[in-house]
Amino acid sequence: MITRRTFAALALAATGKIRAAVVGTGHGHAISKIKALKGTPEFELAGVCKIDPTEPTTDPALNGVPWLTFEQILNDNTIELVAVESADIAANLGHAERLVKAGKFVHLDKPPGADLVRLRQLFADAAARGRFVQMGYQWRYHPAMQSVIDAARNGWLGDIYRFRASIDKLIDAEERRYLAKFKGGMMFSEACHLVDRAVAVLGRPNKITAFLRHESPIADGLKDNTLAILEYDRAIAEISLSGFHPRGNPHRFLEIFGSNGSARMQPYTFPSTLSIDIAKPAGPYKAGTTTLQIPAPPGLPYNHDFLEMAAVMRGNAKPSHSAEHDLLTHETLLRICDMLTQ
Repeated sequence: MITRRTFAALALAATGKIRAAVVGTGHGHAISKIKALKGTPEFELAGVCKIDPTEPTTDPALNGVPWLTFEQILNDNTIELVAVESADIAANLGHAERLVKAGKFVHLDKPPGADLVRLRQLFADAAARGRFVQMGYQWRYHPAMQSVIDAARNGWLGDIYRFRASIDKLIDAEERRYLAKFKGGMMFSEACHLVDRAVAVLGRPNKITAFLRHESPIADGLKDNTLAILEYDRAIAEISLSGFHPRGNPHRFLEIFGSNGSARMQPYTFPSTLSIDIAKPAGPYKAGTTTLQIPAPPGLPYNHDFLEMAAVMRGNAKPSHSAEHDLLTHETLLRICDMLTQ
């Protein structure tokens, strides 16, 4: 007897594509994720669920995309991957829980709620079902940023003693209202990407000191000028975010210092400048300063995320970031924001 799950497996084998769906269109990355799934040959976008009536539906990326209910996605065994992209961060964790219990692989956008215990259980439930939850932290596959991370992790910079990264942007009234919902303000919503990179290099911090300040004359309470200091045995990480710079994007940077020199990339958009300044030659870099212009990788933003997910789902690769890493990243973020209750 051929069950629905067997039929789904046969359909996948016949087409070579993984059927995917998206829950939510309101997250800041939602439209880019929809474009990426539509443009990644390994996937077939089965449809999108407008989980909240206030979410957008008019973007050109949604043209011709079937609209599905959440229950349709849950009950369709041919849909194996679901990207969770609602603007409601707290609700997204609940959506992911239901999807994992239905046997789906999940791409969960940032930040994954504020309940570390539930997130830990989500990863455990996925592992018990042979499934994987991929976190949607931006810049994990940014080639210039990864080159800086690699220089540090491979020992080319010597003993690491400093990590610095920053995001400055001008935020409008609508975004301020959204970010003000969170106790950590900009730090909670935006710094998760940079905390992810700091943890990848330095691991669990011994001590965290955070400065979460409201500087705007707008009386919304948003923490809009923020700095976190993460202390390690022999290193310090500094992560800063503010919402005032009218041309913030060109000034975003990540740099790491070690006993043999430093590596820096700026900005996060392309082309990005990678600068390696070391005393002794190491890895592919000569002594002195090496400066490279890193172009945008081929394809669309987030193609690499979904290519990795496809390889993991097909059993051809292991995730580049473990559940332990993702849990430590989120724990660190919640500690910074004074939102860790467990």
